[in-house]
Amino acid sequence: MIDYYSTLGVPRTASADEIKKAYRKLASQHHPDKGGDTKKFQEIQAAYETLGDEQRRAAYNHPQPQMPFGGGPQFNQAFNFNEIFNMFGTQFQHPQNRGHARMTLWITIKDVANPGSRMVTMGTNTGSHNIEINIPNGIQDGDNVQFAGLGPNRQDLVITFRIHPDQTWQRNGNNVTTEHTTSIWKLIAGGDITMLDIRGNQIKLSIPVQTQPNSLLRARGRGVPDRSGTLGDMLVRIQAEIPRKIPEELLAAIQLESTK
Repeated sequence: MIDYYSTLGVPRTASADEIKKAYRKLASQHHPDKGGDTKKFQEIQAAYETLGDEQRRAAYNHPQPQMPFGGGPQFNQAFNFNEIFNMFGTQFQHPQNRGHARMTLWITIKDVANPGSRMVTMGTNTGSHNIEINIPNGIQDGDNVQFAGLGPNRQDLVITFRIHPDQTWQRNGNNVTTEHTTSIWKLIAGGDITMLDIRGNQIKLSIPVQTQPNSLLRARGRGVPDRSGTLGDMLVRIQAEIPRKIPEELLAAIQLESTK
C-alpha cells in the first residue's frame, strides 16, 4: 500500500490543518503549470484526496480485508480504476451500485469562475476515453453531479468535484478575495492600481486617500457565479510596501512626526 503520509511528508498523527498545509506547499512546488513533474503532482493529489477526507483517512489507516471477486461489490484487481488522468486530475472509482459509475474530478477556482464545457479523459478497464462534461455554475468542493449515459456501457456517470486549495484566491460563496501590494505612498496619497481579476481580465481600482493597510477594495461582479449564474464580487486586500530608499528630508519629517 502506498504510504500517503510519506508522500505529503507528514506523520501519521498529523492534524487536518497540517495535512492541508503540507498539500498546498507541495502542490505549489510540483504543479505542472509551474514546470513541476506531472506524475509527482498526481501522487500528491491522490495522497491529499485520501488523507484530507476524514472518512477516507480512517479507512486508509484501518484497511479491511479484500473480499474475493464475486463475493461483494469489488472489481477484479487487474482493472486499474484508480489511475489519475489528464490535467484535471480525474480519478475513476469503483461504482457504488450497478447503475452508476463514479469518478473524482479535481478542478481549480479558475474553473469555478469559468464554468462550462470541458473535455475529460476517463479511464476504464478497456482503456481511456475522452468525454465532454459540463462544469455547473456555483460548483462547491465535494458536490456530486450526475451525467446521464456518460459512463462505461452507457451507465450514468456521477462525478465528485474537488477544488484545489489556492494560494492566491480565497472563496466565500460567490465572492473571491485576493491581496495586492502597493507603495505606502499610494495608500497615503491615493491613486489607481491595475491588476487582473480571477478570469485574467485587467481591471483598475482606485485607492482612496489615507487608506489603511489590510483595507478591502471591492470590484462588483468580478467574483464567481452562484448556481443561478449571478456573479459575486472580487475583494482586494491592500498591503503596503515601504520603499528601500526614502529621501533624507522626508525621512526626517516622518521621524519628527513619529515623536509627537
